[in-house]
Amino acid sequence: MTDEQWLDLGVAEELARTPLRHVSMAGHELAVSFREGRFGVVSNVCNHVGGPLGEGRLDGDYVVCPWHNWKFHRCNGKGEPGFEEDAVPSYAVKVEDGRLLADLASATRRTRKPHPPHPLARRLERAAGPVRIAGISTSPMDETNPRFSGSDHLLRHALDASGALGVESRLIRLNELKFRTCEGYYSKAARACTWPCSITQMDEADQLDRVYEALVHWADVIIVATPIRWGAASSLYFKMAERLNCVQNAITVRNQVLIRNKVAGFIVVGGQDNIQAVAGQMLGFFAELGFLFPQFPYVAHSRGWSSEDMERNVEIVRDSAELAEGVQMLTKRCVELARQLVAADHAPISIERGGRKAHTLEVEKQAGEASRP
Repeated sequence: MTDEQWLDLGVAEELARTPLRHVSMAGHELAVSFREGRFGVVSNVCNHVGGPLGEGRLDGDYVVCPWHNWKFHRCNGKGEPGFEEDAVPSYAVKVEDGRLLADLASATRRTRKPHPPHPLARRLERAAGPVRIAGISTSPMDETNPRFSGSDHLLRHALDASGALGVESRLIRLNELKFRTCEGYYSKAARACTWPCSITQMDEADQLDRVYEALVHWADVIIVATPIRWGAASSLYFKMAERLNCVQNAITVRNQVLIRNKVAGFIVVGGQDNIQAVAGQMLGFFAELGFLFPQFPYVAHSRGWSSEDMERNVEIVRDSAELAEGVQMLTKRCVELARQLVAADHAPISIERGGRKAHTLEVEKQAGEASRP
């Protein structure tokens, strides 16, 4: 029989005042709960990605992880019904001389139920084939009573150029997808923001997986189209961008670069000015994700504050051969750059710096080789 190893966790009366708390004692991280006159002590570390169980909440007799809502019984450590194979260590407890004690020697085993990896978590590997373009429309729309969208209109012109260029294309309209807003897991803890997105892993009905699939796995080129709304990109654009934080955070937290040698271009259309600010935000954000840009990476149109006749603006965008040709040339520039990247025999030398990639020039590589003895 294993010798008992009782660890003093503190004054029982004080610990009983809080339903759930994290207790760190003698190098042990524990989640201590009290409900209906009974204490429970389990490991503070969640099976999923290590969330702090003691900082979560109680749902009946189950501790709910504050990061991603995994549940474990507060006394025996087993997962909720149907997931009992997922269990965190639990400990025998007793109250002695007004102190709460936990027996470390009684710890049960941590067990993990096998969970198949999410499809998005597969290896990053470009499938053979022609260059592929994903067009992403961010224009909000009442589908029952649709209206003309200048950014949608020009995006379709841009994708129409794919046939003549011998490339594949796919249109993704965010307005047709049902997806949740970002719930700020990174604000809870850096490691709480996961790839694939925590929401995507938890909610099978969340449809932003189509955007993740296109950007990370399928496309070589993305063209993002947005209207201008009060001097900014559309609300749907920002809803998507917030959910793309998991792609950028994978770099900063895990040094996992998900976007490599992919190209982005933009279409910005509005009845107001502020084109440069909208395009600049988009360029900055997608650069942080890892995308590269062709020369002249966006096409835009605006008539400014002095022209509030939207009917006239619709007519101009719809009938403009110049804008249609402009976005088709944007597609061509993006495809030409993508072809160079796809055809490259090897990636440029890179230097790791704080989880980011700083690419050296080919001339620096050659100079370094020439200087070797």
